[in-house]
Amino acid sequence: MSARFQEIDWRPTPMGDISLRRRRDPASGVDVHEVKLGDEFLMSSLFTAGEIALTRLGLAGATGDELDVVVGGLGLGYTARAALDDPRVRSLVVIDALAEVIEWHERGLVPLGSGLASDPRCRLAHGDFFAMAADSALDPQDPDRRFDAILLDVDHSPRHVLHPSHAALYRPDGLRALAGCLRPGGVFALWSNDPPDEEFMSVLRDVFTGAEAHVVEFENPLQDGTATNTVYVAL
Repeated sequence: MSARFQEIDWRPTPMGDISLRRRRDPASGVDVHEVKLGDEFLMSSLFTAGEIALTRLGLAGATGDELDVVVGGLGLGYTARAALDDPRVRSLVVIDALAEVIEWHERGLVPLGSGLASDPRCRLAHGDFFAMAADSALDPQDPDRRFDAILLDVDHSPRHVLHPSHAALYRPDGLRALAGCLRPGGVFALWSNDPPDEEFMSVLRDVFTGAEAHVVEFENPLQDGTATNTVYVAL
């Protein structure tokens, strides 16, 4: 049995101090991995339904049997893992701004890390997704490459971003540049911790042919009830 609490890693980064922690949930006895940036919780292995739904809802809109996918935001790897579990996915590029997070996976410090890092279809890339999207170049090794699906899980929501430089992506020009990374018929899907935002939906529909907001409900044992995320899917 693991210790009740352990700080596995802590690093200063340009975005603030980031830490990887493991604690044992007293109710279930399960080990929970958590990531904090400064004083803010970024992610927890206790809540992964939204990240998995992001992949499933996004890839449900993709066409073809050999999909090339890019994920913005590695985190604890649940979005990427769900993508690799889809037999249609032939290649996956996962972009994260923090080399430390990529290193956690490569060193096997998080439960899904070794499986992602060793999968020949998957490449973990260190980079600024938002700057790359602004240039319509999401593959550092092939800037002209286009994808069948882009799955994004970085900010809390289009209104609550982790860094001010991210905000431009959620405006019309930013989304048009992002859409330039998609093949014809490609899909963009976005995770949000906020309820559906009609103003953002309007922006999506101005750029893409169509867009939908899916509310994902899941159990929240910390609040003894249910919680929701939103997944936006634009085609």
